[in-house]
Amino acid sequence: MEHILQTINENNLIKRGDIVAVACSGGTDSMALLHILKGLESELDIEVIAVHVNHQIRDNAERDSQFVADYCNQNNIRFYKFKVDVPKLAKAKGITLESAGREARYGVFDALVQKGIANKIALAHHMQDQAETILMHLFRGAGLSGVKGMDYQKGDTYIRPMLFTAKKDILEYIEQNNIPYVEDETNRENTYTRNFLRNEIFPLILKKWPNVIDALANFSKSAGEDDDYIKKNLNDYALLVEDKVAKVPLSYFCYDEPIINRILFKAIHGIGIGEDIERKHIEAIKNLARQSENGKKINLPLGVTAYKEYNYITLTNKKKKAVKFYAELKSGEIEVPGFGKIVVKRVKDFIPKQNVLYVDYKKVPRDAVWRFRQAGDVFEKFGGGTKKLKSYLIDKKIPLRERDFIPVLASGNEILAIAGVEISDKVKIDDDIKTALKIEVVR
Repeated sequence: MEHILQTINENNLIKRGDIVAVACSGGTDSMALLHILKGLESELDIEVIAVHVNHQIRDNAERDSQFVADYCNQNNIRFYKFKVDVPKLAKAKGITLESAGREARYGVFDALVQKGIANKIALAHHMQDQAETILMHLFRGAGLSGVKGMDYQKGDTYIRPMLFTAKKDILEYIEQNNIPYVEDETNRENTYTRNFLRNEIFPLILKKWPNVIDALANFSKSAGEDDDYIKKNLNDYALLVEDKVAKVPLSYFCYDEPIINRILFKAIHGIGIGEDIERKHIEAIKNLARQSENGKKINLPLGVTAYKEYNYITLTNKKKKAVKFYAELKSGEIEVPGFGKIVVKRVKDFIPKQNVLYVDYKKVPRDAVWRFRQAGDVFEKFGGGTKKLKSYLIDKKIPLRERDFIPVLASGNEILAIAGVEISDKVKIDDDIKTALKIEVVR
């Protein structure tokens, strides 16, 4: 398995001083990777640790956790184990056990990195895993980005040193080095997509095309090179991504299909979604942009929602639930659920600034409170003229998904201020006023 060290060095997967956590299930692949990296510990000047995630799906899951723990204890390897109720997670999110398991594992791995316990996560994917991934992406209708499969490295954290190592070589290494391992009986259950492909489809393909795994691996490299070239030439400077919200200008939907497809995938990845978005979902977003009226939305997997908002398609990866919110008007900071903070204080300087409003507190009725909008709310625009609050927010081009979460200062159904947007003409400051309330929004 000398080529693994070559793979690590050629692709700069590991640096001296790294703490590399091997995601170890206890099966042949992860046990081989753990053994290999432990053997390279001194040469690479790294520390190798192991992490095991119990998905609580199988009766024997705790046995596997203990097996890995015992092996690490015997071989002086720092070990971390975690439990995640994957069936409960899958049910709560309405996703498959496979998707929930992947989300749970990566959540644990990310937490390890964030806490400084490790700075690299080594995954034991090999050539057959790569071939299976490519076929699954093809069956789901993926383009070049999908059929290039997995990369040696994902971001700064995840590495796959065995990605182009044959399964038979891993099994030979296990046998030659007498490395113990455990069998996951669910690997034989073909209800899981990958298991069905591995146990039912691949044996038939291999009978006809014995070199198919090598061929698919080479195909993935070529597809990756072509895809990387196209991505380097994307003109996507106006794509806005921040806080799990991506905004794609509608003008981009005039681009050639390969370009807009990649921009949309980039936007989706930018809001933290890397799996389960397929070509059909990209087509649905394009149809929303090109054919739907302003204000329409579509729901995509994993909680992603696409909205058509004026000059943009907005993609979000967070669902806000309407909650009750009331707060009295007083100086200080007010936490607003799903919005941020309102900071109120009395000032003598009225300097115009974004997200800052000034009101004459002497004109504010005593019953005025902060709350979210309600049916029947009206607003007297600055400069005169009364409108329904709903109509005014539409005029100001406030996206529909945000309207229920903008705090308003209200006396009954009369809106005196819309945080971060505008004040009513009824509470405007006059030229001779010396002190006013400054209302600042911190998102």
